[in-house]
Amino acid sequence: MAGGARPTAGGPRPASDRDPGLQPERTRLAWRRTTLSATVVAALAGRQLLRSGSAGPWEVALAVLTGALWLAFLALAHRRMRAMAGGRPPGLPPRTALLLVGCMLALTLCGALIVARPGH
Repeated sequence: MAGGARPTAGGPRPASDRDPGLQPERTRLAWRRTTLSATVVAALAGRQLLRSGSAGPWEVALAVLTGALWLAFLALAHRRMRAMAGGRPPGLPPRTALLLVGCMLALTLCGALIVARPGH
């Protein structure tokens, strides 16, 4: 029973018990949730501007920047999801990771500035 013994609860599992398809699938789903949240931020910021009726040049510039950041994040995330479709992808390059984080932070900031602008 030494070769076929099952590990005890809480112990390490043999490598043959691991399903290599689960982790990439969970990661793809996480990327999809993140792109969905970025889409919601961009959509709500645009909606806020459209409903206000009096958007100045700064608000319009923020809306355009929000849209551009959303598109950039969407393209980067989609590229990463496609790379994961072929099995285990290489690690995320630091430059791409910084771009993704920067896009999300800037997108969040632009959305917050649009929603919290004076007069609302």
